Amino acid sequence: MTQVERQYVKAAQATAPHVVVLFGAAGDLAKRKLLPGMANLVLSSLAPDIEIVGTSLEELDDDSYRAQAKAALDEFDRRHLSDSEWDDFASKLHYVPSSAGPDALARAVHEAEERLGPDAHRIHYLSVPPKAALAAVDTIAAARLVEGSRIIMEKPFGTDLASAVELNRRLHKTFTEDQIFRIDHFLGKEPAQNILAIRFGNGLFEPIWNRNFIQQIQIDVPETLGIEQRAAFYESTGAYRDMVVTHLFQILAFVAMEAPTALEPQAISEEKNKVFRSMTPIDPDNVVRGQYVGYKDIPGVSPESETETFVALKCFIDNWRWAGVPFYLRTGKKMAEGQRIISIAFKEPPRSMFPSGSGVGAKGPDHLTFDLADASKMSLSFYGKRPGPGMRLDKISMQFSMQEQANAGDVLEAYERLILDAMRGDHTLFTTAEGIERLWEVSQPLLDDPPPVRPYAVGSWGPNAIHQLIAPYAWRLPFERVWRESHH
Repeated sequence: MTQVERQYVKAAQATAPHVVVLFGAAGDLAKRKLLPGMANLVLSSLAPDIEIVGTSLEELDDDSYRAQAKAALDEFDRRHLSDSEWDDFASKLHYVPSSAGPDALARAVHEAEERLGPDAHRIHYLSVPPKAALAAVDTIAAARLVEGSRIIMEKPFGTDLASAVELNRRLHKTFTEDQIFRIDHFLGKEPAQNILAIRFGNGLFEPIWNRNFIQQIQIDVPETLGIEQRAAFYESTGAYRDMVVTHLFQILAFVAMEAPTALEPQAISEEKNKVFRSMTPIDPDNVVRGQYVGYKDIPGVSPESETETFVALKCFIDNWRWAGVPFYLRTGKKMAEGQRIISIAFKEPPRSMFPSGSGVGAKGPDHLTFDLADASKMSLSFYGKRPGPGMRLDKISMQFSMQEQANAGDVLEAYERLILDAMRGDHTLFTTAEGIERLWEVSQPLLDDPPPVRPYAVGSWGPNAIHQLIAPYAWRLPFERVWRESHH
């Protein structure tokens, strides 16, 4: 066992037992991600003892809630529990309808804490829509469950600077900043953290990770999903607020930040916030907004809707490392493919020594590509000589996949890792109040003066204007070459 692994298991053993108070316990996110995630944590050696007290508007008791949870796990859990594992997990699930009031909730939490013993801590998970978040905070305060607890909040954190400042002000009346964990499940994914490992763990990459060697960077997260049942939420949000502020800018910070003084939460948060402080305000002229054809036909969507289901933008980080390097971000619904890639294009060398027609540079610059999808992959593409007479160059690539590593089975799902980190008080993968307010501040020019929404076909890569946005470069997606499958 390596020293790091030993520390991890030691940390798990040292983590106090926890009561997780789950607000929105009967909701969609709870069923799809949180209950399966907590079931896997309960069964793993990484987590401490856990008891879960669920609460939501639905009038359920322990038994009917367990039945709901069982159905959710049968549908969404990747591990499929045995009967005895399910019984073990079910015994830790309790439910209090919100109609029963704060005192009933407090009673259930204290009973769970008694079962776990004197060291028990508690964590509140707010899996509720933004409008209900402060009501849940008030309930926690009324039930006197604030002291010594931690709170996990789901995005979005406000809809502009004023609302984010107000939300943080109200939150800070009840909880201190170090009690608050604003979740971003993108950063909980193994590949996002791999960016830090690749950058700072290797002498090969870090020296060239700057404006002298890098031409442009793309963070591209197209989705094939539509809006479906979330129309009411989405109409007031749109792709920029839903995805860019909360996820893509966070990934950008990992790609762009300076080396932290240590791999510990405070130092990493500080470097991420420095990136946000260095971002120049988003220029509406550097933004393309789109809406897929058919979006207006969804029940709950206004026929005049100007909500974007797609956004692509160019932004800059005005500091010593990145001055002048464009960062291109793109995300949207109902697009041609679901992908999550970061693509780093290196500057091209002068071509003077190669004969014309040799093919150097013909397929664009050399790239380092991170695929952030669950099957975490990386590739480095570059030019090499084609075998045979004469000097002909071809683009070739080296590829690496996480699945080929011996301990790929140890990967925690994003929500599992983030819940565990919050139990340990580790803020590395969470956003601070300062960071989120700064991101709304740089977004304000765009929110005040958004460019028109352009239609795009379902199954396309977005409106045509994306090509003018990125010229003289080109989007990496769709990939010309497919990822190679590994052959064992």
